[in-house]
Amino acid sequence: MSEQSDALSGKVPKLNRLFKFQFEPAQDCYVLLFPEGMVKLNPSASEILLQVNGERTINDIIDALLAKFPDAEGLSEDVFAFFEHADEKRWINYV
Repeated sequence: MSEQSDALSGKVPKLNRLFKFQFEPAQDCYVLLFPEGMVKLNPSASEILLQVNGERTINDIIDALLAKFPDAEGLSEDVFAFFEHADEKRWINYV
């Protein structure tokens, strides 16, 4: 685990209140809606955000995803990379 991943592991993410996460039938995918537009999410990002509830730590989210996708290689690293990106884009805040 990298130093940055280690620092993130115990944090509790929640969706930034400026964004709305929902399934968009017209796009056939989950999206993040915000005042200036929309971000279409890939299936991996969607699965991660489905776990974000303002109570689970990033480690809890990784554990839940590993239980759901036990054969996924590099899952932990992908989750940490997602949260680093989501933080940069301000999609999430930490409780």
